[in-house]
Amino acid sequence: MLNRETTGWSKRDMDGTRRADIKQGAEVYIVLKQDQRSEKLTRGIVKDILTGSSTHPHGIKVRLLNGEVGRVKSIVR
Repeated sequence: MLNRETTGWSKRDMDGTRRADIKQGAEVYIVLKQDQRSEKLTRGIVKDILTGSSTHPHGIKVRLLNGEVGRVKSIVR
C-alpha cells in the first residue's frame, strides 16, 4: 500500500496545496475520496486541474489520465 512512509512524502516537498505548482502532465500522488481516512496514495499523471482557487488546504483537486479524481498530496520530482 502506498502511504506517506512508503513514498517518502513530507511537508517540505511540494505538497499540492498550490495550484501554480501543478501542471497538466505532472506526475503526482493523490488521495481518493474513499481513501481519505487511511491516507492511501494513488500515483498518476494529471489530466485536468479541477480546483479553481489558487490554493486549497487539503490539496488541489485533479483528475488523472485514468479518470480517478482526488486531492494532490505530493508532486513527483
